[in-house]
Amino acid sequence: MHQLFTGDRAATHRLLDAVLDRTTAYFRTLPRRPAGVSNPDTSALRELALPDSGPGAGPALDRLLAAVEPLVAATTSHRYLGYVTGGVTPAALAADWLTSLYDQLPQGLADAGDVSAHVERHTIALLRELLGVSPNFDGGFVTGATMSNFTCLGAARQWLGRRQGYDVAATGLRQPMTVFAATPHSSATKALSMLGLGRNAVTEVATLPDREAMDVADLARRAAALDGAPFVVVASAGTVNTVDFDDFAAILDLRDRFDFWLHIDAAFGGFAGLLSDDFVARTQVQGGLLRQWNGADSITVDNHKWLNVPYDSGTWFVRADHRAAQRGTFRNGNAAYLNVADGDYTYLDVGPENSRRLRALPVLATLLAYGRAGYRDVVERCVATALALGEALAAHPAFELLAPVRLNVVAFTLAGRPPREVDAFCARLAAAGRYFLTPTTLAGRRGLRAAFVNWQHEPTQVPALMEALTAVLTADQPARP
Repeated sequence: MHQLFTGDRAATHRLLDAVLDRTTAYFRTLPRRPAGVSNPDTSALRELALPDSGPGAGPALDRLLAAVEPLVAATTSHRYLGYVTGGVTPAALAADWLTSLYDQLPQGLADAGDVSAHVERHTIALLRELLGVSPNFDGGFVTGATMSNFTCLGAARQWLGRRQGYDVAATGLRQPMTVFAATPHSSATKALSMLGLGRNAVTEVATLPDREAMDVADLARRAAALDGAPFVVVASAGTVNTVDFDDFAAILDLRDRFDFWLHIDAAFGGFAGLLSDDFVARTQVQGGLLRQWNGADSITVDNHKWLNVPYDSGTWFVRADHRAAQRGTFRNGNAAYLNVADGDYTYLDVGPENSRRLRALPVLATLLAYGRAGYRDVVERCVATALALGEALAAHPAFELLAPVRLNVVAFTLAGRPPREVDAFCARLAAAGRYFLTPTTLAGRRGLRAAFVNWQHEPTQVPALMEALTAVLTADQPARP
C-alpha cells in the first residue's frame, strides 16, 4: 500500500477533527455569508490541478477549502428563500456524516450482507406515519422529486401498457400514452421524457379561474373523449408558484367512469398534512385536501425540502398492489452474484438506481430527534412566516402580490414596473447577498418568489427581509444583466 494511504489511515482522527473545526467555523460565519453567490470569482478553483504525486488528505483538504469555502453560499440559513429548499437539521447532519462513514449498500435484499434494507423499510414506515400515508403503499429513497416522479410514472407506464395489452418494459412502447395534468412540475415532464413517453404526452387540463389547480370538469370532458382508453393523471399537492392543490377527492370520483392511474406530486406540499386543524382554521391555508391522497396510485415526496435533510433525498410511494408493474419496470435482471430469487422484494427491483447511499439514515435520525410535534412546529412556522411576508408586501405601495399566500410560498412583483426592472431588482437583491430569492413568471407577469422551507424560519424575520427588499429597491445601483 502506498505510504500516502497508510499515513492517512493512521491520521484519520486528526483529519476528522480538522473537519469538525471547519464545521464549527462555518456555523460561526453563516450569518455573514451571502445567501446566494453572485458572479463568483472561481479562479482559485480552476487553479487546482491534478498532482502527479498527491500530498495526502490534510494538505489536499486545506487547498480544497481555500479555493471552495469562499464561494459557499448560506443555503442552509433562513435567509435562503430560493426554489423550495430546506436546510439541514442538526440530527440529519450528524447522521449524514455517519452515512458516509458506514457506506452501506441499501439496494439489496433485507439479509444480504448488511442491515441497510431493514433501516430503509423501518424509516419508510415512520415517514408514512408522519405524513399519513397508508401502510398499503410501498416506499423507497431516491435522489429527489425528479427520480421519485420517474419511479412512480415508470410503474404507471407499465400499468398503462398492460391495460393496452403488452409489456412496455419488455418490448418498448408500441403506441402513445395519454397523461393529463394542469400545472405539472418540470420534473414530472422530464420524467416522461426519460421514460420514452415524451413531454408531448401531457394533455394540458384547464385550471380553475385565477388558480393553478386543475378544473376537474375539464378533466372529465377530456377523459370522455378517449372513449374508454386508460390514461394517467398527474396531480399537484403544492404548485411551485402558489402552492395550489388539485382536488384529489373530485378526481377520484371519476374512477366510477374512467380507468386511470392517479399520481400525486407532493414534493413539499405533502407536509401540509402536519398542520393542525386549529392552524388551518385560523389561517385558511391549504391543508385538508391531503386527507384524500391515499386513494392515489403513487405519491412523490421530497425529503430535502420540508424534512430538512441534506441533498439528495426523495421518496417514492407506490401502492403495494402495483408491485408487479413496478417490478416489471425496474427489475434488475440476471446477475448471478446477486442471488435474487423471483418474488423476492428487493430495492434492486423497484427503483432506478442499483447503487445508492443509505439515505434513510439522516431521515430516520431527524424523525427520531424531532418527531411529529417538532415537524408540525417547523411547517407551521414556515407558513406563518410566509403569511406575515404576504401581509407586509400587500401593505407596501411598491410591491404587489401575484397570488394569495396559500401555504409557504409568496409570489410578488414590483407594482407598476416592467419585467426588465423586476429582473434587475432580483439580480441586485442577489448581489447584495443578505437574502436570495428566485425570479418567476405567473400568469404572464414577471415576479419573484420567496419559499419558506427552512427549519429555522420565524415570522420575526419578516421586518429584516422587508428592510432588505426596500433597501435594494431604493438603492442607486446599476442593474446587472
